[in-house]
Amino acid sequence: MQKTFVLDTSVLIQAPYALESFQENHVILPLAVLEELDCLKRPEGEQGTNARQVIRFLERLRLQGNLVEGVALPSGGTLRLEVNHVDVELPHGMDPASSSSRVLKVCKGLIDDGVPAILVTRDIVTRIQAQMMGVPAEDFTTDQIPSGTGLYAGRAELYVPDALLSAFKKEGISAETLYTVDSDGTQRPASLTENQFVLLRSDTEEKKTMLGRFSCGRVTPLQFSGRKPFGVKPRSVGQLFMQEALLLGAEEAPLVIIMGPAGTAKTFYALAAGLEQVMEQEPRAYRKLLVCRPNAQFDQDIGFLPGSEQEKISPLMRPIVDNLEILLDLEQKKEKIGEEELHSRIHYLFDTGIITTEAMNFMRGRSITDTWLIIDEAQNLTPRQVKGVITRVGRGTKVVLLGDPAQIDAPLLNERSNGLVYASEHMKGSPLCVQLTMRSDECERSALALDAAERM
Repeated sequence: MQKTFVLDTSVLIQAPYALESFQENHVILPLAVLEELDCLKRPEGEQGTNARQVIRFLERLRLQGNLVEGVALPSGGTLRLEVNHVDVELPHGMDPASSSSRVLKVCKGLIDDGVPAILVTRDIVTRIQAQMMGVPAEDFTTDQIPSGTGLYAGRAELYVPDALLSAFKKEGISAETLYTVDSDGTQRPASLTENQFVLLRSDTEEKKTMLGRFSCGRVTPLQFSGRKPFGVKPRSVGQLFMQEALLLGAEEAPLVIIMGPAGTAKTFYALAAGLEQVMEQEPRAYRKLLVCRPNAQFDQDIGFLPGSEQEKISPLMRPIVDNLEILLDLEQKKEKIGEEELHSRIHYLFDTGIITTEAMNFMRGRSITDTWLIIDEAQNLTPRQVKGVITRVGRGTKVVLLGDPAQIDAPLLNERSNGLVYASEHMKGSPLCVQLTMRSDECERSALALDAAERM
């Protein structure tokens, strides 16, 4: 049975392909949406680009027929512009001139005319207002991970026959010999994903453990467990796994996705591993370290006020500088260095181009080669943005996506629709991607931070 969906602007500016995502159903665009797209088409950034893409798609459809009467979509459904229902009554207090109110008028008018319309919007407040008016409303879910799907952790704890552990260090262990144990004591064969990290426990001595990574049907020992990148020593199993993922070469693992709560040293370790391979490793593995820290502001034009791009985005990069201060101080090993010398060293890293920072809207159209690329706070990327970043990776570049899906600042994203979890779900199992989720009990910020993470 065909359905009728009314789309608002929030769907199109985040998913410009949305008009082609409703199969054989009917899609309706209120006039208010067309007007908003017209206003959004001029600015640079993701919203402007997406608005222009939608408008060009509508123009191709216009050439095929009358949009007000309805035209066929490539997906098999139809699309039409709705210019009626401007006099539908709204609940008291709602602004009749606002774009969301005008969209809701269309939905209510269609329903009153006997058309069972469903509003599709990314805006939570609009969905609440729709409920107030008796209008069915739902989120756009095409680019979301399925509801009920748990986030991939990239790690597992498995049991192994004790007799095989002695051979593990030399040749690894076949995954077929590993198993889990249910609460009732039943043994079940292990199910592993390519590049998944594994904590192996002896089946006779539970405290006897070894760490490895699953690849090509075998779990092999970690290659870099004895390393201290830029003087940083791993303090937990999670950090050992994270170090392994970060130090694998760009040819073997060009994409690393690390998720987890604040304080688990995601950004700190990514910077340490990057500086180690850019500054201290011979020959250098990468030419430079490039950091982007996207949030809601990064999608907007950085403006025409005085100052360079670096000066304008520097407040957003302060957490990166904070981590650099700790790393450079740690490098001294014996005694803390003074503030003036510390700032001088940090300025040197930026002035010489060893570290560069960029706003996300400057990433479009680039091909990034031989670079250690950190995308911090990647949960504030849209699926389209994260795809744009990963597909721009050239030879010799390693991309490190960091973030916490529970800490989202972008207003139209949630824990299932943000770019970080989108990349995690779609790249799971790729031989070129290594993933890891840090746990709250692996917080290294301070004793207070760990206690707060567990209590609050």
